[in-house]
Amino acid sequence: MDAPAGSDIVGAARATAERMLAHALPQRWRHVRAVGQKAERIGSAFSAPDAATLAAAAWLHDVGYAPDLVDTGFHPLDGARWLRSHGAGARVAVLVANHSCALIEASERGLHRMLADEFPLEHSAVADALIYCDLTTGPDGRSLTVEDRLSEIRARYGVGSMVARFVDRAEKDLVSAVWRTQRRLPAHAAGESI
Repeated sequence: MDAPAGSDIVGAARATAERMLAHALPQRWRHVRAVGQKAERIGSAFSAPDAATLAAAAWLHDVGYAPDLVDTGFHPLDGARWLRSHGAGARVAVLVANHSCALIEASERGLHRMLADEFPLEHSAVADALIYCDLTTGPDGRSLTVEDRLSEIRARYGVGSMVARFVDRAEKDLVSAVWRTQRRLPAHAAGESI
């Protein structure tokens, strides 16, 4: 995926995500499609370049699950590496690598240093918004509260699992990012229809 300029980056990201996920992982694609659409809807709260970066990262945030891309088995890192090697913008790759507090999960997997060295964490409203889009969208694409989404993740992976431990450690940061984003959004954009 070469990094086109402006709104073209969103179309390219959407097409790449669909090509990599729709047939191989249809349930994952339902989630990704809803996350990408949500990011596009809230884009008006950001500058044009930030809105395009957010939407592109949202469409691509789970591309590392694509069977052909699995390397470490940690989808944020695998996806970001693939994006970097295929010409995606550096910022999009960083956002994908670190989406939804991935650095905390990376520490559970022994990949913290690798992720941090290759893709330095970005603290920004765009990074928060990517968490918002991901953590208020269920695996089937339905909108959920962040609390319901975290409960769903714990139930799906099981108490005591690596992912559940990650959620326990990251919950405060994840919920805070969602709340910060909700405060930044226009009232109509933060509603349940997002």
